[in-house]
Formats: sequence, structure tokens, C-alpha cells
Amino acid sequence: MKLELITLGVLVVFVAAFAYESSSGNHEWGGADGQAGDVISQLTGGTYQPWFQSIYTPPSGEIESLLFALQAAIGSIIIGYFLGYYRALAKTKSAATATEQEAKSNA
Repeated sequence: MKLELITLGVLVVFVAAFAYESSSGNHEWGGADGQAGDVISQLTGGTYQPWFQSIYTPPSGEIESLLFALQAAIGSIIIGYFLGYYRALAKTKSAATATEQEAKSNA
């Protein structure tokens, strides 16, 4: 019961913080790439020339977001598969050990 109350309290704090932050001010969502480019431009006075160009540039921001979400989904599926695989392997191993212990105690 205590764990549920702590979890509920943390959840309420996060929801309140999110509601406060989203209702105060004008927020723009930007990526770290754009911020890094701005800092490099400030440090070099705008004289920096990138030495590498992208192989593929998506035609729109929506396609770029789609590709990013697809990459995240594929990564999540792979991680979830291996976590489930190793959890099932551990369960099977513990069940086999319990069966062996039971067989030894019955003999």
C-alpha cells in the first residue's frame, strides 16, 4: 500500500509540473542539432564550414519525424525482445533447478 501511495504522489508531482510548465510562457520545440549549430556559429563568428553533408535529407519535417519514430520503435522492439528472452531463460532455469531439487528430496 505504501508503494502505491508513493507512486501516486510522484505521478501527481510530475503532472502538476508538466501543467505548470506548459501553461507558462511561449515554448518552442527544437532539437539539439539546431542548438549546437547556433553555438558553433557564435563561437566561430559564422566562418565554420561543415566537412560532411547528409546522405539523405527528408523532403519535410513530418517525414523526418516519421523516420525518427520508426527508428525508436524498431529499437524498442529489439530491446524488448532481448529483455523478454533473458527473463524467460531465467524463469526456465529456475524452474529446472526447482524440479531438480524436488526430485532429489523425493528420492
